[in-house]
Amino acid sequence: MFDPTLAIPVDPLTSLPAGTVLLNRGAAVDRVVHVVQGRVLLGVLAEGHMAHQLGVAEGPFWLEAASGLLGLPHVVDAVAETDVQLRFVNVDEFLAQVKSLPKASQNLLHDLAQSQRQQTEMGVSRLAKDADARCAEWLLRHAQPDELLGGLAVKLTERKRTIAAQLGMAPETFSRVLRHLRDRQLIIGAGRVLGLPNPQALQELAGV
Repeated sequence: MFDPTLAIPVDPLTSLPAGTVLLNRGAAVDRVVHVVQGRVLLGVLAEGHMAHQLGVAEGPFWLEAASGLLGLPHVVDAVAETDVQLRFVNVDEFLAQVKSLPKASQNLLHDLAQSQRQQTEMGVSRLAKDADARCAEWLLRHAQPDELLGGLAVKLTERKRTIAAQLGMAPETFSRVLRHLRDRQLIIGAGRVLGLPNPQALQELAGV
């Protein structure tokens, strides 16, 4: 997504062996990693092993640059599948270089980063979370203040079948999860607007 030839100050080339953990989910981004050579596994680590693999990337490429651009924690774990050669870029220097681009280019990069982030979050959610947790996370991500309900609410602007597909579940499963959440009083209302009377409980269920 980003041009590795951008004139950004970089540290010298670093070589690391296969099996090295390069990124940890939830960790703050203080530098952006450019993989010059080698393959990297992306997914979810459990007990030091890649328990759920989301994909494989091969250098040259920017590793999770979207998180650095958006100022968000890493959304995936990354482990070197082979020996890798890396360059590290301080995130402040990286952002300064992006801000030197024309405004239209900045907006394009930001939109691409947001789209990539959302897709990666959804991929990780499907790998690591059950149907209830995935649905709770989706509701929280789409929640907006609602004056009539006096709290947060989600407006279902798409068909339930479409939302279910985004969550990687059958429509019947999505409907069952909504009933389950309603029975637990984690959502209220019917139709196209769902109130969220207990966002904290949803966060605990979603693991966020």
